[in-house]
Amino acid sequence: MDFEATEQHRQIEDAVAKACAPFDDAYWRARDEDGRFPNELHQALASAGWLGIAMPEEYGGAGLGIREAALMMHTIAATGAGLSGASAVHMNIFGLHPVVVHGTAEQKARWLPPLIAGQDRACFAVTEPNTGLNTLKLRTRAVRQGDHYLVSGQKVWISTAQVANKVLLLARTTPVEESKGTHGLSLFYTDLDRSKIAVHAIDKMGRACVDSNELFIEGLRVPVEDRIGEEGRGFEYILHGLNPERILIAHEAIGLGRAALRKATGYANERVVFDRPIGKNQGIQHPLARNWMELEAAHLMAQKAAWLYDAGQPCGAEANAAKYLGGEACFRACENSILTHGGMGYSKEFHVERYLREAWIPRLAPVSPQMILNFIAEKVLGLPKSY
Repeated sequence: MDFEATEQHRQIEDAVAKACAPFDDAYWRARDEDGRFPNELHQALASAGWLGIAMPEEYGGAGLGIREAALMMHTIAATGAGLSGASAVHMNIFGLHPVVVHGTAEQKARWLPPLIAGQDRACFAVTEPNTGLNTLKLRTRAVRQGDHYLVSGQKVWISTAQVANKVLLLARTTPVEESKGTHGLSLFYTDLDRSKIAVHAIDKMGRACVDSNELFIEGLRVPVEDRIGEEGRGFEYILHGLNPERILIAHEAIGLGRAALRKATGYANERVVFDRPIGKNQGIQHPLARNWMELEAAHLMAQKAAWLYDAGQPCGAEANAAKYLGGEACFRACENSILTHGGMGYSKEFHVERYLREAWIPRLAPVSPQMILNFIAEKVLGLPKSY
């Protein structure tokens, strides 16, 4: 693996940073306070063609890999947009990967161009209140009735459902008691019909401008042509998006951590107490130096995971490790940024308290750190399954 950034990678980083430049700290503080979706950023990235960075060229995408997509997401977060900015476009990068891999030519032509152009916005509806990460026990039902399915059930922690007009939906087509192994769940990409889907926002700690929701689905009609692949194999299909999602989340976390570290070092150089900048004190220097090392180490793992994925090699352990290491390094950098700022770190004026609130997201989602440790223990170290 070559660690030197290519000319293409430098161009991506520069162009994405330029697109994000109008959306400064004041913009993100305002979105944090008013909770309004960052439509301007979404449209700016769509107009520049970035929403299709990992989509096939024949449908309007750039046809690049997850490594390039991850660089884009890292750059967005590192500008200070954090998870608010990254989450506004995150679904475009990994969410419809099952369509790219398993969709028909007709489905790709129908679904991908509007998403890439920013005309459609999609949400990803998998998680349910009573199953958590035990996806094989999902109970939202899709019952076939001729040329369509009727779907009823409940989903939770569904991002961007307030602004989405499309939903990538995993639902059960075979009763759970009759299912064998991973079979029995089917994947659909269809219209988010608000006459059949009640969307209730969850009031949460941070990232107010990118909504999280509970969905209550009652009698949603889904045409058979909106089913991706074969009936009953939806769980297999969403697995194609899980490793890319972890890789992207890792890069977003590292970007946010680097934004926090930049704020902390800037303040430490400027803040003078007892006739000397506080950055001259080892009590300030050493925690920030550790943060730099932790973020660099996490980034190396995240880059390795992206490289393996694009090379078509197994990367489950690396993708999960990158997500874990990135989330933890990000959190510690954001925490130390507040501590470096002292009392002012607790104020909204300096922005770092917002960073810390958003730093919880890559620690908790899309999979808990404890489940990642379980995965590594079982799949890498060969220890007995613990759950």
